[in-house]
Amino acid sequence: MLDFIYLCMMIFQYSLYKSHYKSSFILGVPIIIGQIGNIVLSFADTLMIGHHDTQELAAASFVNSIFNLFILSSVGFTYGLTPLVGGLEGCGNHRGVGKIVKNSLGANSAVAIVLVAFMFLLFMSLDYLGQPTELLPIMKPYFLILLFSLPFVLWFNTFKQFADGITDTRIPMWILLSGNLLNIIGNYFLIYGACGFPELGLNGAGFSTLFARIYMVAAAGFFFMRGRRYKVYWEGFRMGHLNKKDFLELNRLGWPVFFQIGMETASFSLSSIMVGWIGTIALAAHQIMLTVSQVCYLVYYGMSAAVAVRVAHFKGQHDVANVKRAANAGFHLILLLAIVTSLPVFVLRNQIGLWFTESPDVVQLVALTVIPFMAYQFGDGLQCTFSNALRGIGDVKPMVLYAFISYFVVSLPVGYLFGIVLGYGLVGVWCAFPFGLTIAGILYCLRFRKSVSLLH
Repeated sequence: MLDFIYLCMMIFQYSLYKSHYKSSFILGVPIIIGQIGNIVLSFADTLMIGHHDTQELAAASFVNSIFNLFILSSVGFTYGLTPLVGGLEGCGNHRGVGKIVKNSLGANSAVAIVLVAFMFLLFMSLDYLGQPTELLPIMKPYFLILLFSLPFVLWFNTFKQFADGITDTRIPMWILLSGNLLNIIGNYFLIYGACGFPELGLNGAGFSTLFARIYMVAAAGFFFMRGRRYKVYWEGFRMGHLNKKDFLELNRLGWPVFFQIGMETASFSLSSIMVGWIGTIALAAHQIMLTVSQVCYLVYYGMSAAVAVRVAHFKGQHDVANVKRAANAGFHLILLLAIVTSLPVFVLRNQIGLWFTESPDVVQLVALTVIPFMAYQFGDGLQCTFSNALRGIGDVKPMVLYAFISYFVVSLPVGYLFGIVLGYGLVGVWCAFPFGLTIAGILYCLRFRKSVSLLH
């Protein structure tokens, strides 16, 4: 309802934002399509695993939730490249863009080493996290396969943030779509053992994901080196050197976004540990709802990524008025997307679980969990827009504190209170998300308005 009221108010300012709507839409749609490819992949993984074995679905829920925390956090680190590329591109410094990409690959390789080491320590501690004992033999090999694929996520997203920053969003879109198609085909062969391949179940899904991620890095690197439009950037890349100044600047912008996105994702991923305390049925329903929730989040991300790029460009041109308008126009579009994506989920809440499993208990629990899911869509759109707007102007440090308050001080404790202490189970855990996301959105929005006022 808040989404609808806000959109009605914005109709009266349509003429002011018309050009921004068009530009953001053109820039954001290819990113959204690429993210829809990720959504299809996530749906396919969950659906194919769920129909193979319910225990494998529950094991995938826990492992994927943990990996999503670190994958999305590491992708957040690559976001530090966007304002730098956007600012240099806005000033016409194409060779400087290529140089900063080389330094970004170096910085992200260092982050990958740290994350793989940390995740391996977490792997060694799986027995002590209170998960169902019967799931541990399924979780462990799948965990190791995904661990090996983690560096490829950072390398691909370095190229993707570069391409988005120069407003070439179509190449990453096609790479993502083709990579996801490769993953789905691999799932069919390796999960079920089709066409003479071994039936590997959940591990087959892991190997398919690994191969797809390797392919996407190879494809992105090929286009960067051989693409006609990228020639001037490739020259800057070859001539540039790894240097302390760029490395420190990338870390200055990357780590705050890493922790901001990490804490946001933790409000979902660490909730999986609590859900594991409830039981296997709750974990399976949780995995399905996480997959569904990605539909909205990744669509919002596509448009908010366009916001970050356009805000960075206008900031590089010292055009403060359009910095504000680009962010506001992006928020209006994301509110419209919130209505378009979430209403079908509510209408189909009693059928969604059936797409993934035949367990009636899981299906019923999914339908109940859709209610708190609907409640947080406005807050999710708000925080997604203005966190990216802050990223576009390079004001990222305060987001760490705001994320800590919203997700660690509010969301996780409220989820524990409702889900475990008061005994409302999975629905209680999900009831915490509207609180955390809305508070985060308000704090990011207020900070953005304050920071923009200081740009004059």
